[in-house]
Amino acid sequence: MKRRALPALALICTLGLAATACSDPTAADSTSDSGQSAVNPTARLDGVKLTMWTAQNTVTAPKQVIDAFEKATGATVETQAIPDLYEQNVPTKLASGDRPDLMFWQPSISTLPFVQPQQNLLTLDGEDWVSRLGDTEKSLGVIDGKRYAAIVTSPAMLGVYYNKDVFRQAGIAEKDFPQSYDDLLALGHEVVDKTDAAAFYEAGGDKWPLQWQMQLQLTDLDKQWWEGLNENKEKWTNPVVVGAIKKYKEKLLDAGLAQKNYRTGTFTGQADALWKGDVGMVLNVTSFQSQLQAKYSTAEIDEKIGWFPVANSSATGLYSPDQTNGVVAFKTGDEKRQNAARQFMAFWLGPDYADYIKTMKIPSVQPSVPTPGGLPQTSKAQVAALPTAIGVFQAKAIVAPDTHLYLADMIYGKKDAQQVAQAIQDQFAQVAKAQDAPGF
Repeated sequence: MKRRALPALALICTLGLAATACSDPTAADSTSDSGQSAVNPTARLDGVKLTMWTAQNTVTAPKQVIDAFEKATGATVETQAIPDLYEQNVPTKLASGDRPDLMFWQPSISTLPFVQPQQNLLTLDGEDWVSRLGDTEKSLGVIDGKRYAAIVTSPAMLGVYYNKDVFRQAGIAEKDFPQSYDDLLALGHEVVDKTDAAAFYEAGGDKWPLQWQMQLQLTDLDKQWWEGLNENKEKWTNPVVVGAIKKYKEKLLDAGLAQKNYRTGTFTGQADALWKGDVGMVLNVTSFQSQLQAKYSTAEIDEKIGWFPVANSSATGLYSPDQTNGVVAFKTGDEKRQNAARQFMAFWLGPDYADYIKTMKIPSVQPSVPTPGGLPQTSKAQVAALPTAIGVFQAKAIVAPDTHLYLADMIYGKKDAQQVAQAIQDQFAQVAKAQDAPGF
């Protein structure tokens, strides 16, 4: 899951990657691989070997499709797990001249550019599977009007997981679900006032989930504002952003709505606390759902846990791209392997797709391919919320700053809200300038 912007080391590596791409004879302009013939997903590929990079925690994610593809075509696909942090170490390896045929990579405008797609990746415009994607999925994997990523899984959904028993004890029914962030905080007070549970579980120990409470409050910033941010005409120090940070600190943490150990809480601790009813709510993305499904049955989850969407001023969910959503194919200089990589994606999103999502127990990215049955109601609620969901800032900003690190500084007493916003802005501008983004 994409949770971070690239730190300074990865930024240096990215610059190195750009230089490597410029001197690499295989790194031609991306238009060179456009207009290719249609792909036969099951054509024989005997003797062809492909490599695919994955993160350590997703090395088994493509197993079903790889096994089926190898059986159908005679090709071999070898997965190689890149050590954490994935988003940092991939640019480092690419800068050294190493490159795979295929790779999981977050298909957002904030992260896709770090692998220099124009120089290094095959363009995938016109592939048969593109037209079969859902509208939200179609919006991902595109930079400057060109498609560089196949979208194989739906973006994570950000929303509120709640313990049904705690809500019943607090007298909270579905009609009471919040229509705004202020409503959500009011709901938190209902939990604290009427039960023994904390309202929210915040994971200051793992840090990355700290960003979500802030994210919900930025959903009223319009497209024009985000475009201005990306052109250096708007700043992260905008009063709306500073106000969101301040409200999180004062109205949630200082107001006693989080569990007592919120400074040291962990992602796994979130799931345990919500399941036991020690807290009423957890705000997180679909990886939290996956954590529950790994430990409990659909029937158990349906009995104990619910989910609802909420934004700053509406009952709307947010979508958050992560590295398992997108698969990219590299220009390797070997036309046979490049065509085989295209075929692998065509197979994945073609004849194998229904089997893949059934095996993985995940929602479909193709409206024509039904989401498999047997998913928990929490997952079905997220599927229903996706078409109207609002993108998190990773899907809107050209750089995704490490907001969680600066928010952690705040909860540890090292920064105030204004200083957090300034740190976010400083990192955003630094990386945007290193990318030669216009206006920086």
